[in-house]
Amino acid sequence: MPRLTLHRPTKSPSMPALRSLCATFLIASQVLLPVPALAQMQQILPGMGDGGEMTASAERHLGDQIARELYRDTDYIDDPVIAAYVQDIWQRLLTAARARGELTPELDERFAWTILLGRDRNINAFALPGGYLGLNLGLVAVVGSRDELATVLGHELSHVTQRHISRIMSKQGKQMPLMIAGLILGMIAAGKSRNGDAGQAVIMGSQALFMQNQLSFSRDMEREADRIGFGVMTQAGFAPQGAAAMFEKLQYASRLNDNGSYPYLRSHPLTTERISDMQGRFQFRMDAAPPVPLAMDHAMIAARARVLTRPGVDVLRLWIESASSGEFAKSSPAQQAGTLYAAAMSAKEMRDYKNARTLVERLVARTADDAAAAKQARWLNAEIELAAGAAPKAAALLDAKSKERPEMMLAAEAATAMRQPAPMIPVLRDWVAANPRDATAWRTLANLYGAQNDTLRAVRADAEANVAILDYPAARDRFKAAQELVRQSKAVDHYEASIIDTRARAVEALVKEQAAEPPLK
Repeated sequence: MPRLTLHRPTKSPSMPALRSLCATFLIASQVLLPVPALAQMQQILPGMGDGGEMTASAERHLGDQIARELYRDTDYIDDPVIAAYVQDIWQRLLTAARARGELTPELDERFAWTILLGRDRNINAFALPGGYLGLNLGLVAVVGSRDELATVLGHELSHVTQRHISRIMSKQGKQMPLMIAGLILGMIAAGKSRNGDAGQAVIMGSQALFMQNQLSFSRDMEREADRIGFGVMTQAGFAPQGAAAMFEKLQYASRLNDNGSYPYLRSHPLTTERISDMQGRFQFRMDAAPPVPLAMDHAMIAARARVLTRPGVDVLRLWIESASSGEFAKSSPAQQAGTLYAAAMSAKEMRDYKNARTLVERLVARTADDAAAAKQARWLNAEIELAAGAAPKAAALLDAKSKERPEMMLAAEAATAMRQPAPMIPVLRDWVAANPRDATAWRTLANLYGAQNDTLRAVRADAEANVAILDYPAARDRFKAAQELVRQSKAVDHYEASIIDTRARAVEALVKEQAAEPPLK
């Protein structure tokens, strides 16, 4: 069988630098500015009713350009388990925003509404033009409930639906969007060394300082995002206590003057005005609102996020040991589930599969009475078996017909490892037909086709994966490779060949369009 080599995105500079700068430039970063300069620049920020915003198409186009770099970054991660958890919250928020009229049909159709996950341990989330949102795993790891996470996502969603980014950029003229994107990409290069001082030096440059002032969200915009975000998250069915708890966390960190792990505080300054406005408008007090109890499955998701931030071997060992500590017995069932999840996953990361299996067995027993948590435990169990090279054991734990993305991906991985791809190919094929922007699913389907010795379809699926991450030149190269395979084949699948030719022409047009764009750097 010919060996199938899938295209991988080329290495790109660090995601933390880009995320920090996006938060700085596209969301209210104000702490680096001298107070007099900030006061002067606040006077020229756009008012809430100003018109003349960028068109939705132009904003989406700019967002695509920036997102293309995020997808290429080595810190970008598409973890199906965490992504599915976040997507459940995100889709509920989008549905509520539509029902409230905050998300208009035009924006709903034209914007991406895509969340990009990053491994960064810093507690941050940020909005980008065109409906892209960034979410650090560090934030997922510290929120205590779905409701707290919904508070953050609802706030960022409201920045986008209220066109705050486009209002600010449009105020500065036609060249500002390209200047912003160019500076962001310049910051990526500075972040290669992961030297925060280098990034700070760029930000404090005269041009950067000017642009930072221009792009800071005004206090009115922050209050509007608080107000609308709260309405969206509560209408979506999330508890208002989640907002109270999230504000309490931020207020506590703010009192500690932020040790650097809370970029969200720098991009969203928690002023006394914002706190008072939220308390007065929604009649809650952070010291009086009943807390949302820790859900077992949320504790496990938070634990997974902590492990995926790659904290280092010493920390992983501590998490493994914590499952046998005296404190473990004193903790609540949900806390125990989170501890066991982190311990089992840490053992897997260290390739200590014997210990990982023992720990996950304890986790399965601990979560037996909680359906959502039990499912998470079963998926982790399958992951451990796959990592240990026991694909048949993993397959036995999974439902190959499941429509849940994490289970589908695990079942496909097991089928590929066992070289029994046939049952999973229709499942993945149907999924990508409904979700054509799912690059991970396309690559998984390519692996399945490869295991079936169907090189032509494997190459086409890999090409579609590159389209999904906006890497059109790479997609064009793969489609050309597929066309060459068709020419060399003695038994041509004319239907597949027709699809390849059609998609190749479409991607070629996208490559030309991309080449005609003004350079961002």
